[in-house]
Amino acid sequence: MNIRFLETFVWLAKLQNFRLTAEKLHTTQAAVSSRIASLEESFDVRLFDRNSRCATLTPAGRKMLAYAERIVRLGEEMRREVDDTDADAGLIRIGVIESIVHSWFPALMALVRERYPRLEIEVTSDTTIHLANLLRTGDIELILQTDALAGPDFTNLPLCEFPVRWVASPKLGLSGRTLDLANLADFPIVSFSRHSGPHATLEQLFALAVERPARINCITSVAAMIRLVADGFGVAALPPAIIQRELREATLEVLDVSAEFPPLPLVATFRAQSHPLAARIADLARQAASEFETVLQAEPAVVAKTPAKRGPAPKRGARKTGAARTPSIEANGRKPSRPRKLSASKS
Repeated sequence: MNIRFLETFVWLAKLQNFRLTAEKLHTTQAAVSSRIASLEESFDVRLFDRNSRCATLTPAGRKMLAYAERIVRLGEEMRREVDDTDADAGLIRIGVIESIVHSWFPALMALVRERYPRLEIEVTSDTTIHLANLLRTGDIELILQTDALAGPDFTNLPLCEFPVRWVASPKLGLSGRTLDLANLADFPIVSFSRHSGPHATLEQLFALAVERPARINCITSVAAMIRLVADGFGVAALPPAIIQRELREATLEVLDVSAEFPPLPLVATFRAQSHPLAARIADLARQAASEFETVLQAEPAVVAKTPAKRGPAPKRGARKTGAARTPSIEANGRKPSRPRKLSASKS
């Protein structure tokens, strides 16, 4: 049995198009048709219903798909284990969100350079949604972001969780007292990109806490978010891990807000049949994240400086402030709860 034929069968089952399958495998449509015909002849069964638009699996084809995927996956593993003489050469494309770029990504690149000195790396920094699309289309091999991707094709490796705290410029004079979301709603809210997890959380929190809509300003650049908040434009919910310099220089300060923000989970995701080094670099990413957390815990005052003096929140008019509580996080210097210890499971 030819594993290449089975790989062709698997990709045609996914793409349902002979032309797209040929392009994916860098071959011709005639070669794709010939491989499928050989499989059908070998098993004496019809695997696809063909029409002018797409190729869909027959009942027999659906039964065969699960076995074919396992065989192809085992073949890839066998090749990697038997012949890895050039495993550290070539190109790997990595996608990463800015929150990681501003924290432990440089440490990861140092680990990769040390472990695989001949490897060429192409880095794309974008939002989680866009990175997930690039991974699905095969334009990237590994992404470091916030959301696990569902489906048998993807492996998700939990990396760490970033505590998130409300921050603002000292220019706004918000430190030294306990605030609620209604107090924060008086200021422009600076948010991660629209449709991101943190943005959705912001909308839910303020919808429950205030009568009039909060002014939520979506920014796709984390660097721009930090600069705007440091300049006094508004307030934001950010991981202290990515604003270490600003906290040390006191251009930003952590606010004492009664409504806590859930932590930001970070995940490495790659295809099971992707680049042979994708899984290994994902493991290095987990190592870099763990070491970064250890360093942060050694500097609790930098992780999040909780105001020492608390006073009453300023009086307000007849505005509802019954904010729903979100899951608690620890950003006061104690080590945040770690995500569940999971193996590199396919989601």
